[in-house]
Amino acid sequence: MAEGAAEEAPADGEGSSAASAPERGVAPIKPQYLTTKEQFHEFLEARGQEKATQKAQAAEPNGPDLAEPEAKRARLEDGQMEEATQPQEQPQAQKRARGQNKGRPHLKPSHYDNGNRLCPSVVQGSAAKCFYGDRCRFLHDLGTYLENKPADLGPCCVLFDTFGRCPYGVTCRFAGAHLGPEGQNLVREELVARGTQPPPVRNGLDKGLQQQLRKRKVRFEQADQVLRQLNQAPGPTPEAVETQDVPGTGDGDAPQALPEPDATARASSPVQTCGALTDEDIVRLRPREKKRLDISGKLYLAPLTTCGNLPFRRVCKRFGADVTCGEMAICTSLLQGQTSEWALLKRHHSEDLFGVQLAGAFPDTMTRCAELLNRTIEVDFVDVNVGCPIDLVYKKGGGCALMSRSGKFRQIVRGMSQVLDVPLTVKIRSGVQEHANLAHRLLPELHNWGAALATLHGRSREQRYTKLADWQYIKQCVQAASPMPLFGNGDILSYEDANRAMKTGVAGVMIARGALLKPWLFTEIKEQRHWDISSSERLDILRDFTHHGLEHWGSDTQGVEKTRRFLLEWLSFLCRYVPVGLLEHLPQHINERPPYYLGRDYLETLMASQNSADWVRISEMLLGPVPANFAFLPKHKANSYK
Repeated sequence: MAEGAAEEAPADGEGSSAASAPERGVAPIKPQYLTTKEQFHEFLEARGQEKATQKAQAAEPNGPDLAEPEAKRARLEDGQMEEATQPQEQPQAQKRARGQNKGRPHLKPSHYDNGNRLCPSVVQGSAAKCFYGDRCRFLHDLGTYLENKPADLGPCCVLFDTFGRCPYGVTCRFAGAHLGPEGQNLVREELVARGTQPPPVRNGLDKGLQQQLRKRKVRFEQADQVLRQLNQAPGPTPEAVETQDVPGTGDGDAPQALPEPDATARASSPVQTCGALTDEDIVRLRPREKKRLDISGKLYLAPLTTCGNLPFRRVCKRFGADVTCGEMAICTSLLQGQTSEWALLKRHHSEDLFGVQLAGAFPDTMTRCAELLNRTIEVDFVDVNVGCPIDLVYKKGGGCALMSRSGKFRQIVRGMSQVLDVPLTVKIRSGVQEHANLAHRLLPELHNWGAALATLHGRSREQRYTKLADWQYIKQCVQAASPMPLFGNGDILSYEDANRAMKTGVAGVMIARGALLKPWLFTEIKEQRHWDISSSERLDILRDFTHHGLEHWGSDTQGVEKTRRFLLEWLSFLCRYVPVGLLEHLPQHINERPPYYLGRDYLETLMASQNSADWVRISEMLLGPVPANFAFLPKHKANSYK
């Protein structure tokens, strides 16, 4: 049971008069915990008003708006639909409740500084060596900065307490813990003397390589040789020009195709090249023996893009995730040297089996990107995303669009596998259209093309998440993929789900949304049990995530607010979890939405809220008050109402 479970638990029978048995698609919660929407929010507001700060009250003077879209209404009162919309308006209202919140408000963390940003040279104690000189737009006056700096967000700095020194100095939003009387940055000599340093994060982008990528001076002779074998022209092709339209996921202009550099650029290129290929060159450029990838039976954490991938991966590693993968990176953006895209390749030292995932639409850019990564980063495998359903990728010919472009798909897999020293894996969907499965036809070919392993998500692009994953079809595909190992993916939220999945004959399971709802799922699967985790333990998990985020993104204003944004995105999934002790029968299924219920304590109830304003309250428990002009709306409409 949860700690403090009896503190504020409703009496037996309370709420049962206000709500009847849940309908289909609603998690089966014990009657004594069920409540109505009004009672749920009244309870949170009564407690929230006691804890609310004056700043939060000024930001929301009228309190949260309790209106919610039709798709989120838990029909608990006699199974009747609330009469908020006319019948003829219902389909349109449901349509509005789906999809992404496009054009959502998002303020960059730099906006919270109000122009009062300290020059990095001052932070590092070398103001006399400012790189920008007289052109620098940042502050160099430490006194002026301290006068205008916002109040600290908390009394303790996790970087100072852990490593003995905070590299962000006076700009740290917890600087009171390590600043002297004159604003000097203090150091804990005992920790520093012990050699305690932040854990190394590998696969960073070298500045010299970035400059050469931006100047288009990098040659890819091994990739070009392979492309010639695949009947590709050695220089820029019409397809290479078309890749200019494939947008990246980070900031910057649309990606541009890499032209062939001139001869003067070859000597300084980090990807070594020469002139015309000789017989010795061809022998030298033949693919070396690949490393083996044996992950059969292991738990594979999907490359998630919602919650800040590296800090979240660290959380899941602690709970037993065996294999991790960086979130999807667009190959054209990597070839341009975009910092934001290369950040997706970073690897924490705790990740012993780690891969990166690439997305693209054309053999030339994908093969060249594979050669670039093969020579510059440390990974155990490279994954090709042929399952991405979003329009941004699909309409440019990438993602699951490649399943319908078998010629390009074949050339991409063959080209990448020949230039990589590590295994190449592929993630696909059942197909593009709902009733036109393609995976069983493609899987037998993947092994011949050079793939070492495939992962199959048991839904089509058209289905998205509207229906359950088809594990019977995955079972059929296991036979089609043999002897290549096949991992299955879809709807795993308990150890029973994982056990049923393994009975289909898959080599292992990939866990995606299940990990977002409860990252301790890996522990449950390995120990074959249901964990009735307490609200305080769940808060500790969130605290670990924020510590990892501050360590990864920084403890200054930008780092704090980036950590907060990813935490809020994660909370939009965590609110769907129903504690084990509240369920009438186990396990909870991933397609069951939670009804309104009062948890066994205030924190458990607060974590069940689907109102984004309540997620902000949780973030303030861990990262301090939000800025005055803070605004948050989740990526997906169905995740929250306000």
